[in-house]
Amino acid sequence: MQYIVDTNKTVEQAANDLAKAVANQGFGVLHVYDLKQTLASRGVDLPHECHIFEVCNPRQASKVLQADMSLSVALPCRIAVYEQGGRTRLGTLRATELLTRLSDDPRLTDAAVSVEGAIEAMMAEAAA
Repeated sequence: MQYIVDTNKTVEQAANDLAKAVANQGFGVLHVYDLKQTLASRGVDLPHECHIFEVCNPRQASKVLQADMSLSVALPCRIAVYEQGGRTRLGTLRATELLTRLSDDPRLTDAAVSVEGAIEAMMAEAAA
């Protein structure tokens, strides 16, 4: 269910490049969480960098929500840029698998395939 791409870039470089790649695919960045900083502000140490991007394509989100409002729990899409084992990785949950586990509505297939393809392209661009 997870889709993970490794890169030779630093977490910061990959995160900056991901923000550009998101826009190149017609999506918007709604918010970026810096988990290391957030946890540190609450007195919890996270030894690794981790940025979580919430991204959205309004047209695709509208299609999903018009089919089933309960799927709002799966939106917006998230892409993580993090350090693990000395490597920088980008990860997400596959939209096709996520939505088919939450709903059997066939109208969601096209939106899920489109979103998944765009997110994979964003991640590849940011990792390159």
